[in-house]
Amino acid sequence: MSAHPPVLVDIKFNPEGVARVLKTAFADRGSINLAYPADRTRDLSVAEYALLWKPDADLFKRAPNLKVIFSGGAGVDHIIGLGGLPEIPIVRFVDRSLTTRMSEWVVMQCLMHLRGQYAHDISQRRREWAKLIAPEAAEVTVGVMGLGVLGQDAVAKLKVMGFNVVGWSRTRKQIDGVETFDARELNGFLARTDILVGLLPLTPDTTGFYDSGLFKKLRRDGALGRPIFINAGRGQSQVESDIVSAIRSGILGGASLDVFEVEPLASDSPLWELENVFITPHDAAVSEETALFRHVETQIARFERGEPLQFVIDRAAGY
Repeated sequence: MSAHPPVLVDIKFNPEGVARVLKTAFADRGSINLAYPADRTRDLSVAEYALLWKPDADLFKRAPNLKVIFSGGAGVDHIIGLGGLPEIPIVRFVDRSLTTRMSEWVVMQCLMHLRGQYAHDISQRRREWAKLIAPEAAEVTVGVMGLGVLGQDAVAKLKVMGFNVVGWSRTRKQIDGVETFDARELNGFLARTDILVGLLPLTPDTTGFYDSGLFKKLRRDGALGRPIFINAGRGQSQVESDIVSAIRSGILGGASLDVFEVEPLASDSPLWELENVFITPHDAAVSEETALFRHVETQIARFERGEPLQFVIDRAAGY
C-alpha cells in the first residue's frame, strides 16, 4: 500500500487515452478514476489532489479533504461555478505542446483568410483557374484578445509571419514590440483590427461578448475589405446568431470557429454552410493526456516540497 493517497481523476474526455496513461502515471500513489465502474463507489475522502474536467456535481461533497484541484485543460470555467467548491488552489493546464498547437491553428486561420483559401477551394472543385491577388500580411492588422500563455505565443508567431499585431486584455500586458490595449481602450483596439482572434477565458464579463455591437466596431477600410472573426477561446463568449447575421449582411467578411455555444454544433446550424467560414470541432489545441499527467505530477512534487504551485488561477478574475 502506497504511503501517498491516490489522485482523484474525473475527466469527461477521451476515456481510452486517460485509462492508458493512468496505467503508468502517479506510480508512487496510484489513482481513483471515476470513469471506471469499480471506482465510482469508492471512498473519496482519502483524496488530497483531484484532476478534473467537467466533474460530477457532488464531487466536492464526496471528496472533502482536497488540497489542490488541477484542471484537465487550459480553461477552468467548468470548475469555477460548481457547488461546494472548496477554497483551495486551482491549477490550470499549461503545456508547450498545447500552446504550440493553438498557435498553429490561429496562424493557419489568419493565413487562410489573408490568401482567400475559401475562394480557392471553390475554384478547385469547379476546376477553374482563378487567380486571386491577396494583400501581404504586413498590410493586415490582427488583434488578439486574451494575452495569457496562449495569446502571447500566438502574437509572437503571427509577427513572424509578417502580420501587424495588436493585443487586448482586461488589464494591460507589456509585450515587446506589440501595441497593447486594456479594458478602457476596447473601441480603439477594435477600430484598428482587420482580423479579430478570440482567446479569452470564459467569465461573466466575457459571456456573449462577441456580438453584433462588437463586430460593427471592427475596422472596415482595411486591406481585406471586411473584418474577419476567429475564435478558439470559449464558445459561450460568442453570440452565434449575431455571427450568422453579421456575415450575411456583410459586417463580417468571414470567420473561423473552433468553439461553439453548444457542442457538438447542431447539424442544422447555418454556420456549416456560410461563405468564407471555416469550422473545426474544438480540436485546435487538444489536451494531450501524457503531457497533462506529467504536468500534474510535477506540480504535486513542487507542492509537497513546499514550493509554490505554478499556473494557479485568480478566483476573483475567473482565470
